[in-house]
Amino acid sequence: MGGYSTVLEQIEEETRPLAGRGEVAQYIPELAGVRADQFGMAVVTLDGTVHACGEARVPFSIQSISKLFSLTLAFTCVGDALWQRVGREPSGTAFNSLVQLETEKGIPRNPFINAGALVVTDVLCTRFVNPETALVEFVRRLSGNATLDYDLRVARSELDTAFRNRAMAHFMRSFGNLHNPVDDVIDAYCRHCAIRMDCVDLARAVAFLANGGVNPWTGERIVSESSAKRLSALMLTCGTYDAAGDFAYRVGIPCKSGVGGGIVGHIPGELGLCVWSPALEATGNSLAGSVALERFTTLTGRSLF
Repeated sequence: MGGYSTVLEQIEEETRPLAGRGEVAQYIPELAGVRADQFGMAVVTLDGTVHACGEARVPFSIQSISKLFSLTLAFTCVGDALWQRVGREPSGTAFNSLVQLETEKGIPRNPFINAGALVVTDVLCTRFVNPETALVEFVRRLSGNATLDYDLRVARSELDTAFRNRAMAHFMRSFGNLHNPVDDVIDAYCRHCAIRMDCVDLARAVAFLANGGVNPWTGERIVSESSAKRLSALMLTCGTYDAAGDFAYRVGIPCKSGVGGGIVGHIPGELGLCVWSPALEATGNSLAGSVALERFTTLTGRSLF
């Protein structure tokens, strides 16, 4: 296990020249100003050992990585009933596409595209008086960091530009698949996306999936072992936008990305990991981060396959 630090050093040396290639997310003004050439990576094994390199302790906006945690929290609330309102299939379209909602009668293809995450957030709005606070507290428990919070400036920036998300929410409400006021759902969703974490905190937060659904830091069972398997399968098939098939082919572990440049993943029974580099490739995944994860599974020989 001690070899992970050496592996990360090699990955940083190889990957650092790629940091800054691609573009930071431009459609959210607060993200457009993030320095593009940053790179950090962290691995946390289930015994709590941390291996990190680069800017692994620089907090960033987790964006769509939050969809993994909101999905998990919603699933703990309603269980398999969730799948009556959102599917489990890869979309093959952009994460903010409205195209499939028309033909599929307001049922999003999966919970990791924006439309699906809005339905998940709607579940949380029904279950919690303050759904944005509930999710932050949930992520604090998973990571063991009680100081985590969302960035109000990023949340406001997203709210001010959430035209397409509002359109999706209204459209799904017209089909009866959104139960709470659209403004409430959008507000909670934007705050979830604006949670700030660093690579180490995210690697720790995703480790419950690697540990069969049990938080390794507290012993709390978050989901059943079977549910952890199913959530991980969704990460593998749907977690990296419409590049999920290529990601599974190249990287071979369950991952969830965000347009803030972060990607979390885990190796069942072993570890959680996170890589961050803000510049994105065309599908919205971190360019340097994607390469780093591919190198990690290649160099360590650790993947699902």
